[in-house]
Amino acid sequence: MFLDLIDVGVRHRGRPSPSVDGVSLGLQVGEIGVLIGPSGCGKTTLLRAVAGLEPLSAGEVWLASSQVSSVQVHVPAQSRRVGMVFQDYALFPHMTVSNNIEFGLHGWTSTQRKARVREVLDLVGMTPNAARYPHELSGGQQQRVALARALAPQPHLLLLDEPFSNLDVEMRERLALEVRSILKEARTTALLVTHDQQEAFAMGDRVGVMAQGHLHQWDDGYSVYHRPATRFVASFIGHGQFASARYVQSDGVTQLRTPLGVFQVTASQRRGDCDSDGACDVLLRADDISIDLESPCRAEVVQKTFRGSEFLYTLRLESGETVLASVLKHHDHTVGDSVGIRAELEHVVTFPQTTMRPNTPIVRDGVPAE
Repeated sequence: MFLDLIDVGVRHRGRPSPSVDGVSLGLQVGEIGVLIGPSGCGKTTLLRAVAGLEPLSAGEVWLASSQVSSVQVHVPAQSRRVGMVFQDYALFPHMTVSNNIEFGLHGWTSTQRKARVREVLDLVGMTPNAARYPHELSGGQQQRVALARALAPQPHLLLLDEPFSNLDVEMRERLALEVRSILKEARTTALLVTHDQQEAFAMGDRVGVMAQGHLHQWDDGYSVYHRPATRFVASFIGHGQFASARYVQSDGVTQLRTPLGVFQVTASQRRGDCDSDGACDVLLRADDISIDLESPCRAEVVQKTFRGSEFLYTLRLESGETVLASVLKHHDHTVGDSVGIRAELEHVVTFPQTTMRPNTPIVRDGVPAE
């Protein structure tokens, strides 16, 4: 691994529990990793530990085959060849774009500095703005300058802390894809922190989901979404709710009995576990549920949210449990309507039942999810 974290822990004085506890992850050269999780989960602290801004209380950090952090070893941040891009860009307002980028090229000759500035300006598409000042640029342009400045010294690793949080949604989505392309073209290894799931999936070759200082899963985005390793990952990622279900065997075939019907489940579809008697909680994501007016399975519309190209419905089943359904905008139903629904469970994700009602709404950052 080019970046390798082994059982990393960070403990702050006065706190009863570690801010980061036993985190292990790795990135190959040129890979982009993204950390996501609720506020206070430890993702920014972990980023700072990789940068050398936080000492470790446990574990090791290796970068480019060299140990840079452990309980006994601490290579200073300025000696790690790590670039950082912050939320506020941290550009010098009195310097031009070119001068901002050139600022970090210590020890380079004048000719080398100017050549490198031209190179990264071209890489981020900011050559026409080289002589402008930060206040003359849009938010997206400022972000590109901050990225160019971080890339200019050719760092081993680039760290990005909520780099798009100050931008509007449309700009954020577009810039996330542009930044990924820039990093891939430069073959730069990067680790990014974000609170935005779409941003995480768009940017990351690897996505890590954190909660209360622990890394619950480190995997590609598809697996994090469809094959969650823990109940927390299943509930945190995407829109969905849990419903009571049970695995049964019928004529040698595994079936899952749910409030939405009975489904045959193959070994390749199944992810997760159940109680000894087959009882479980099944994850029903909003994109698993569709409106089918001919279906005998009925549900009452109790809430709907218009999302432009689709509606997000909260539906109450005859069992009293609720599910979410993300459906195309031409399915425009009124709260109180009874509609037919069906489930398409290509990926069956189950967990042992808890004492908590399985249909309890998912809560993120203290706010009930939509």
